[in-house]
Amino acid sequence: MSRRVVGLYTAAAGLIAINWFLYVWAVSHDFILETSLGYFITPLVNVLLGVVILGERLRTFQRIAVALAAAGVAYLTFVYGDPPWIAIGLAVTFGTYGLVKKKAPLGSVAGLTLETGILFVPAVVFLAVTEARSAGGFLHIDTGREVLVAAAGPVTTLPLLLFAAAVQRIPLSVMGILQFIAPTIQFALGVLVYKEPFNHQQLIGFALVWSAVIVFAAEGILTRTQQQRAMHVLDEGEF
Repeated sequence: MSRRVVGLYTAAAGLIAINWFLYVWAVSHDFILETSLGYFITPLVNVLLGVVILGERLRTFQRIAVALAAAGVAYLTFVYGDPPWIAIGLAVTFGTYGLVKKKAPLGSVAGLTLETGILFVPAVVFLAVTEARSAGGFLHIDTGREVLVAAAGPVTTLPLLLFAAAVQRIPLSVMGILQFIAPTIQFALGVLVYKEPFNHQQLIGFALVWSAVIVFAAEGILTRTQQQRAMHVLDEGEF
């Protein structure tokens, strides 16, 4: 296995580790709404990375979507007094992870296995140090919560495996639209189940981001439909 391949998957492992840690910390500290904001922004970060790293060009409505999302983040920064670092951190790490996986040569199972292997030793060291400080939680809590902690492994791994498989097979525009499902569920859980505060000022910021999502999704669907029609007309013309 070449150094380039190992380097790519080491970068992917580091990015997803940071993303997971930040997400778990945020949820544990009642920042579910901000995590949803981060994953709403993620597909737009993918677009920006495509422009900056891959030299792609934005279409008009993609520019509008990015501008609306930036306005939403800027407004929430003004409201909070600080940038929404959790949302930005989640969006940047997962967006960059998607970019790295797009370039990664291994299949989804082999790639995820390599990433997990790279993270195994640091994870064991972290758990050992935590346990030595008597700060560990596993095997020190009730059985019900231990089962939930153990179940978090496959519940997290399966979607990541499916993401790794999908990102190499379908257009990024479609992937971007599908990525809006998870933050929508997170937002609903934060407001309806965990009763996190959500005032009208936050609503304005989220509304700007949601507007960006709608514009981005609609533009992606329309563009893909037009491309399919053009290919269909071309195929008919060949006959």
